Amino acid sequence: MKAPDFSLPDKDGKTHTLQEYVGKWLVVYFYPKDDTPGCTTEACAFRDGREMLAELGAEIVGISKDTAKSHGKFAEKNDLNFTLLSDPTTKTIAAFGSWKPKKFAGREYIGINRDTYLIDPSGEIVKKYEDVDPKTHIGEIYKDLKQLVKS
Repeated sequence: MKAPDFSLPDKDGKTHTLQEYVGKWLVVYFYPKDDTPGCTTEACAFRDGREMLAELGAEIVGISKDTAKSHGKFAEKNDLNFTLLSDPTTKTIAAFGSWKPKKFAGREYIGINRDTYLIDPSGEIVKKYEDVDPKTHIGEIYKDLKQLVKS
């Protein structure tokens, strides 16, 4: 399946599109909210594992509906070394299929699912990870990417 195109701002207001990543492996992860425990754990795992993914030719992009300003604070506080994009309309989040019904404390609502997509250099989604564990997820991606790069 072809990855949905996007055009979203980063923390500095610079617009990023899917097209700029053509020719590279891309890890796109969706997360609920800046500076919350699970999202911080996941972002720091991506920060710490960025180099090993880069060695396999992959870049990382995190997307949530938080503002660019919020992303800036979150990135600075946690020394994040990859791009965070702001999707306040949730259009891109929905296009990828990560805007879903959820339950928390007995309450149902629509929100961002903690999903990750591994996109090949031609823009095809080759793997989707749903409801990931923020602590161990980077290892799964590395293992799969290593296998895919070899083939």
